[in-house]
Amino acid sequence: MLLVVAAVLWGLAFTAQKAGAAHVGAFTFNAVRFALGAALIGLVVVGLDRLRHLLRPRRRQLSRSVLVPGLLCGSMLTAAAGMQQAAMSETSAGNAAFVTGLYLVLVPVFGLFLGLRIRWLTLAGIALTLVGLYFVAITDTFSFARGDGLVMIAAVCFAVQILAVDRYAGRLPALRFACAQFWFCSLTSSLCAFIFDPQPFGRLDSALWPIAYCGVISVGVAYTFQILAQRDADPTHAALIMSLETVFGALGGAVLLHENLGPRAYLGGCVMMVGIVLSQLGPPARPTKTTRPHPPLPQRVSEHPNPRSADP
Repeated sequence: MLLVVAAVLWGLAFTAQKAGAAHVGAFTFNAVRFALGAALIGLVVVGLDRLRHLLRPRRRQLSRSVLVPGLLCGSMLTAAAGMQQAAMSETSAGNAAFVTGLYLVLVPVFGLFLGLRIRWLTLAGIALTLVGLYFVAITDTFSFARGDGLVMIAAVCFAVQILAVDRYAGRLPALRFACAQFWFCSLTSSLCAFIFDPQPFGRLDSALWPIAYCGVISVGVAYTFQILAQRDADPTHAALIMSLETVFGALGGAVLLHENLGPRAYLGGCVMMVGIVLSQLGPPARPTKTTRPHPPLPQRVSEHPNPRSADP
């Protein structure tokens, strides 16, 4: 149930992002949004530290362990979220939700370069997803919308960022890692705002509620729900449930923003969902015999006896 709630909150975030894109620049929006989410998760970390009676040296050790991974993954998240938010002024919330869902099938594809086998169900799912993408993103005049192209680039960046998170998450305290990643994403987005946004940090009052929803609810609350749920949920089942984000994104755009994607786009969205589900079925991919394991990190630290990796 926590994962279903998280999927709903993430899906509705596309509607809030669309509303915010009409008032503030993409990197300004993300800078404030991820700062709010990081602050909320930081409060959770402080509360848990007190409940567990962690001594100050231990807290410092845990915090230092996430700095470099948080910087690397936060920088990747800046590129992914920046492209996605920049596209929101040029595409619908429904289209953005469906195309962003591509990252779920791109992750196993990119995993090939890390020595992971790809299953035939994944290949079938990728093929169906590409067919659905054609109907969603290619217009009746067979032209490719610029906004959908930006979201596709964002999906590629999200896939790379997820693989980077997977590289570190199992060895790091999950909530601290998330907090560091979001703080660095906010910082780098702030720098990008002064370079790319026409009015950096201007007109924030006109996008207060969309930013608050995306920061507090989508980043802070939904991500915390995901971490809590994935302690016990099967990873494949979790991925299937979280893929419902695309459906709720399309529904949110239709109900709240009165978007009409048309039968062609809805058909493509349904085909994409089938492809995404197929790509997640079956046993998890395993490394090939020639794969070399990652070198161990200098020290394994955790806030939970069995931390589970989770993407943002």
